[in-house]
Amino acid sequence: MEELIRTNDLVLISFVEALLREAGIKSWVADQNMSIIEGSLGVLQRRVMVPADRLERARRLLTEAGVADELRPPAGQS
Repeated sequence: MEELIRTNDLVLISFVEALLREAGIKSWVADQNMSIIEGSLGVLQRRVMVPADRLERARRLLTEAGVADELRPPAGQS
């Protein structure tokens, strides 16, 4: 799994999950249960992960949907 976005914006995460689901791209939200540790403050960011072989397609999909600014840099870039 590769990281697609990292955010604490639950609306954005829901939007991204819906886009990916409609495109047939499986995703997983990492760190969503960390709110138990942080006291549900929403400080810790959640990561939307996708299979490595679907990463580029997912990045194109989010770019076309207008949320390219939320994408994590490709591996090897900061």
